[in-house]
Amino acid sequence: MNSSQPYREHLVSHQGSNIYVRHYAGTGPAFVMMHGFPDNLHIYDRLIPALPGRQVITFDFLGWGASDKPTDHAYTSKQQEGELHAVLDALQIDQVVPVAHDASGPAAINWALDHPQRVSSLVLLNTYYGQAPTLRFPEFISLFADPAYAALTRAMAQNPTVAQWLLAWQGHQFGEDEQVLQSLLPIIGPQFAGTPSTFPPFIGLTSDLHATVQATTRRMPDLKAFDRPVRIIFGAEDPYLNTGVARSLHEALPTSELSLLPKKGHWPQLGVSLRWHSSCSLCQQLRECKFSPSKEMATSM
Repeated sequence: MNSSQPYREHLVSHQGSNIYVRHYAGTGPAFVMMHGFPDNLHIYDRLIPALPGRQVITFDFLGWGASDKPTDHAYTSKQQEGELHAVLDALQIDQVVPVAHDASGPAAINWALDHPQRVSSLVLLNTYYGQAPTLRFPEFISLFADPAYAALTRAMAQNPTVAQWLLAWQGHQFGEDEQVLQSLLPIIGPQFAGTPSTFPPFIGLTSDLHATVQATTRRMPDLKAFDRPVRIIFGAEDPYLNTGVARSLHEALPTSELSLLPKKGHWPQLGVSLRWHSSCSLCQQLRECKFSPSKEMATSM
């Protein structure tokens, strides 16, 4: 899959492994687009051409896509915060717009809370942070996240036929249209079937899921003090990270604006038409993101 936009590739060293990064040159604070699991940076390939002239960074977290998949790495949301920080420091990027999707939400939001002076704006796409009344994880994720079924899920992961069936079955539960599902297949399938496989990182992150939700729930009060502009943009047809989750985030973040995209599901960025960027609601909202000056700049003005 090709975004058709020129970019520079980087390998950022972090804890002895390499993080694969694409840097699209442009102006303004850098959109830093993060993937969840079980996908990778290619979920943004259709979206990037809709932001001409804007600086964009995409990268694969360790264990995913073209990044290294170390066997001795602790695959947790906390580790992903460190990977995000390493990428931004290596590229010497100061002002950013973190764009979180799916499971990258906790890492992106925690990083933004800890580094508000570097955040010009924050964008949340069908993601989560802490407990929410309607939060529901996909069955595949829930199964692997339950320690009671650890032996079963590890056996499943070692059987390629069973693993691929599970991935395909879960994909159809999202209710996405055929175009989105066909875009997902070449993103998700090869990294699980390849050697080394993405299954060990997937198992690590799902095992960490409940601990991450508990930790971020404890940080929910910190969201009230976050004063940077926030855009919450959710595909309204997502049955898991649903409109109720979006509204809970909106209530928790005082500076947020909420937009629910009709007829869009869990991956609204994959539904972007390569021909009709001008009529794309998601693209337009990203182009219109409000930016706050850094706190250091504001102090000097």
